[in-house]
Parts: sequence; C-alpha cells; structure tokens
Amino acid sequence: MTTHLLPSTVEAIGGTPLVELARFGRALNGRILAKLEYLNPGFSKKDRIARQIIEDAEANGELKPGQTVVELTSGNTGTGLAIVCGIKGYPFVAVMSRGNSMERARMMGALGAEVVLVDQLPGSLPGQVSGGDLEQVEQAARRITLERNAFRRSISTTRAISVSICSIARPRGDFEQSGGQFDACDFAGTAGSFGGCAAAFKAYRPQIACYLVEPVGAAVIAGRPITQPNHKIQGGGYSMTDLPFVNPAHVDGFLQVSDEEAIQTCRSLARLEGIFAGFSSGANVAAAVQLLQTDLKGKTIVVLLNDSGLKYLSTDLWT
Repeated sequence: MTTHLLPSTVEAIGGTPLVELARFGRALNGRILAKLEYLNPGFSKKDRIARQIIEDAEANGELKPGQTVVELTSGNTGTGLAIVCGIKGYPFVAVMSRGNSMERARMMGALGAEVVLVDQLPGSLPGQVSGGDLEQVEQAARRITLERNAFRRSISTTRAISVSICSIARPRGDFEQSGGQFDACDFAGTAGSFGGCAAAFKAYRPQIACYLVEPVGAAVIAGRPITQPNHKIQGGGYSMTDLPFVNPAHVDGFLQVSDEEAIQTCRSLARLEGIFAGFSSGANVAAAVQLLQTDLKGKTIVVLLNDSGLKYLSTDLWT
C-alpha cells in the first residue's frame, strides 16, 4: 500500500494488496490469491475505471471544465466518479436502478453526486436487476445527457479503460509472489477488468488460463439460455454480449456460480479471513473453488475481490 503523502484521494486509487486465502482454502487442493480491490477509496475496483474515464476525457478534450458528467451505474463506477469528479470540480449525475442496493445510492449522494433512481419494471424484485431494468436506466441516462449537454463516456472514450486495468494485473508486481505460476478468473460486468488483466497475463505468460464468471441462469456470454434474469449477484449477468474490452482469444473457459454459492462464500470469507466483500467477490472465490476441483487442482488461482460488503447491508447477503 502507498505510504507517502498524496495530493488528493485520486492518487490513492490502486496499489491494493494481494493476500492468500489460507484459512478459507485450508481444505482445498491448491491456493487462492485475492486482490483486495475493495480497499480503494470508493470501496471497489471501479475507482480505477472512474479515474481513467475522467483523465482520458480531460486529455483528449472531450470533457470541458465544469461540464456535467453522467454515468449509468450499478453503484461502484458511480461512487468512483463521485470521488474523482468532486475533487476535480465536475458536477456528477449517477443514474441507477432502484433494484441496486441503497447503500450505493446513499454513498454517492454523500460524496456530492446527484443520484437519479429509475424504477424497476413491473415484476422485478429489489436487489435483483434484470436486463430490462437496465435498459430503463439506459434510456434515462441518454435523456439526461442530452438535456444537460453533459459528458458521458462512449466506446471511444473507454478503449483505454481495460488497458488501465492492466495496472491491477502487473505480473512483475504482486503476482510474482506466486512465481508467475497461476491461473485467473473474474466475474463479468462490462468485463473491462477481465479484458485488461487477461491481456496483461497473456503477454507475461501465454499459458496463464483466464476464465469468465457469470451467474447461474444468466450466462449469456457462455452461450447459455437465460433462465434466471433476476439473479442476486449485482454488477453483472445482465445479458450483455457486446464486450469491447475482451479479446475472445484470451478466454480459456466459462464458469457459473449460483446466488447461494456467492452468498455462502462471502459469509465464509468474512468469518475465516476478515474479508467483508460483496456478491461478485463471493462469486469469484466460489469460481476459483470450482477450478481447484477440476484438472487445475493443486494450482494457484488469482481472483479480484471487487467491492465491499458494506454496500450490501440492506440485502439478504448479510441477513
């Protein structure tokens, strides 16, 4: 972790520690290493993306001084943008489904964001955001962007994002603790983290296997039919198939994790490792357990712990 004096919280983003889940994995045939991304200032890996969005847009002139920034978010990217925009002086509007946990909305508001909550579709359940719910949020984000002549990231703006995520995955840094002999898996939202990490890993050692993780019943990237659109693992599994950050050649396989597996893994991490993480972090570790029960038994698996369990206190993750 960084120990020298920093000019602002923006510079505190990144540099998160890597730990071995030795107690959780005591009975496993292999090792799980976890990158504690929830220790970023906004309590998630998306702080990295937020910083890159704003700095890239400033550098290429897309974002003007004092211009409003709009983002569709499930809460984590929005929290990171609230921090970065607040420090840099840009008004920020976060557009989010009411189905996401309210802790995220409250945190963004506390950080100075204007939070626009979009109602879910009839029949949708709180805490379970469907692809249809997400489309409602997208429509609202487009409308607000036009009304306020705001900046909103586009594909051209975000092409560098997955490259910036390579900073999570610098094999000559933390991951050399494993001797460079590891495989990796990550839960897919936009898959920017997976895309950046996989690119860095493959460049370092092509034999590193990289796996995409999705919810059971919503594994559309893996080509499976959608049977559980209202899964509980927030931040992914929204029927997204256009993943501009992912090189298909870097995907060595697909894994699916159930709601219950993600929840029970989160609770075990809290009890055994002192790690208080969210749904997708539990999904990543549960997926790593699956890998250690295959022909990868005895290997080392690296995962990201994406965000903090503090963002899910109103959900059934901790009840």
